[in-house]
Parts: sequence; C-alpha cells; structure tokens
Amino acid sequence: MISMPDTPPIAVQEQERRIRIEEGRLFAKTWTPQAAETARLAPILLFHDSLGCVELWRSFPRHLAQATGRRVVAYDRLGFGRSDPHPGRPGFDFVAREAQHVVPRLCEDLAVQDFVACGHSVGGGMAVETAARFPTRCRALVTIAAQAFVEDRTLEGIRVAQRDFQDPANLARVEKYHGDKARWALDAWIGTWLRPDFADWTLDGALAAVRCPVLAIHGERDEYGSRAHPERIAAGRGTAHILSGIGHVPHREQEALLVDVIDRFLATADPLR
Repeated sequence: MISMPDTPPIAVQEQERRIRIEEGRLFAKTWTPQAAETARLAPILLFHDSLGCVELWRSFPRHLAQATGRRVVAYDRLGFGRSDPHPGRPGFDFVAREAQHVVPRLCEDLAVQDFVACGHSVGGGMAVETAARFPTRCRALVTIAAQAFVEDRTLEGIRVAQRDFQDPANLARVEKYHGDKARWALDAWIGTWLRPDFADWTLDGALAAVRCPVLAIHGERDEYGSRAHPERIAAGRGTAHILSGIGHVPHREQEALLVDVIDRFLATADPLR
C-alpha cells in the first residue's frame, strides 16, 4: 500500500480517449496517480457489468488508483455507455470474446504490458477469461460479484429485473447512461442469460488456465448469485472474500471497504519488484 490513512491523498490525473476496434470505437478512461511507484506497478483493468459503463463505476476507479498507487483503466464495451453501438447481438461466447478480441487492442493502445484484471458481475467473468488468456501478463485477478456458472438464483434475479424494466421510469435510468443503446443493452443481458441453450455456460475452462493470485469478492446478500460463485472462482487459486451485509454492487454500497480489500490483496499478490 502506498498511501497511509493520515497522509494527503495522492493526486490522480484523469484522461479520456477513443480506441478503435474492428466493430467500432470504444470510450476509455484512465486514472493515473502522480506517484513515483506508479510506473513500476501493473495497471488495473476494470471490466464493467451487464448494464454498466465507465460512468457507473463512479468514484471507485479514482479511489482505487489513490489507494493502490496504480494506474486504473476502465472502458465501455461496444454497445454501452459512450462507446459505439454494437452491430448485432452478442454470441454466447461474448465473455471469452472480450478477452480474445478487445483486451489486446486496449493494451496496445494504452501501452499496457503486465496488468491486474478486475471485473464486476459478468465483467468478472471477462477478467477471468483475460487472466486465462494472458497467464504471463496478468499479475493478479480480482472478481467482484462475478458469476461462474448459470445458477437458478442468477436467473431469478434477472427475471425480477426484466419485470422492473417494464416500468418506463426504470428504463429511463438505463437510458441516462446508454442513450438510445439502452434497449439493446437490456435485451443483450436478459435475452442471453434466459435462453435455455445458455444454461451450460461456465467459467470452468478459463479458471483451469488461471496462473496468477486470485481474490473473489462477493456480497453476502448478492441477489444475482450465491457464495458458490466466489468459492468456485477461488478454489485452489486464491481467496473467496464475503462482504457481510452487501448486495450485488459493492463499489456503490461500500466503496471504501471494497477499495481497502483490493488494496490489501494487491500489496501481497503483486508487490513492488
């Protein structure tokens, strides 16, 4: 850990950019601490959830950068936030495809070599796939409320959300962040997970290829998955950390606690060399 509780916060420089991939342009943002150690520490790549985007991380990336002294990178997946619309429907391989086709371009554009993969919800699955695909470059893996397989509890949570989004006021909340892509984002999430032929999806193959230290964080009250998910992700690879009284979005419910848990893990899992 670089900053102590009784010291002034490290200044953080924010930068925005557009990154071109084959299907369109991605919006990305970086938070770079103004600290001597930053250049020697692997940056943290953030992967957002099924209805997420850079803006919905809120203050979490800045505070994570300040606490860890690491550059933090977040981006909007194609079809979300300020990135270009997606040209079609995502395939059932969309979690693995992000690691295969987007992460290499992101790292190239931002001059990232080694990194820490960190993702929330389905973004946690993308972080797992990224760690598996780049075993020599991924220094540590952090998942937050990630799903490792299709669980009845996950599907029930999605069905509840599906009903809630029939209310125009709830749809308007999604449109605030995704604009005219909101309906596509909802359909991509709900339509994919509730399809019977998606029921056999798991992260098991990717998890078997992960070689870095793992921290699987999960809220005790997560409405989209039981503690079976972090336990499967961490099994034989690291630690499952259960946050008492927390639901599916720890970075909004208890941001300071989440930052501290990740900071303490990285101080041991990927210390300064």
